[in-house]
Amino acid sequence: QVQLVESGGGLVQPGGSLRLSCAASGSVFSIYDMGWYRQAPGDQRELVAVITGGGIPNYADFVKGRFTISRDNAKNTVTLQMDNLQPEDTAVYYCKTRGIQTTRYGKTDFTSWGQGTQVTVSS
Repeated sequence: QVQLVESGGGLVQPGGSLRLSCAASGSVFSIYDMGWYRQAPGDQRELVAVITGGGIPNYADFVKGRFTISRDNAKNTVTLQMDNLQPEDTAVYYCKTRGIQTTRYGKTDFTSWGQGTQVTVSS
């Protein structure tokens, strides 16, 4: 199985920055795309940013110009640099990864989610 461990959430004032990291471990054979989603209380989970295996990023309109996603394929990690954070960015942020894992039955597709990390933007 593939596990995702997130880190980097916390409390920050409006206009501040945070950096989220997510590391995949376990029976990873290869990873397609890695991304970040968020969910605020009472809202549905929404895509924040995703990056392909070739390093092509895609951002939700509400974070363009403020957030930057990057990945390290050698370490199976993805990072989300969040700048100019605003109160409306307050949410639990989740890492999501899709790829191929190695099991006793051979190679199979997987989709894994991290446990979530809280980001709170408040003065």
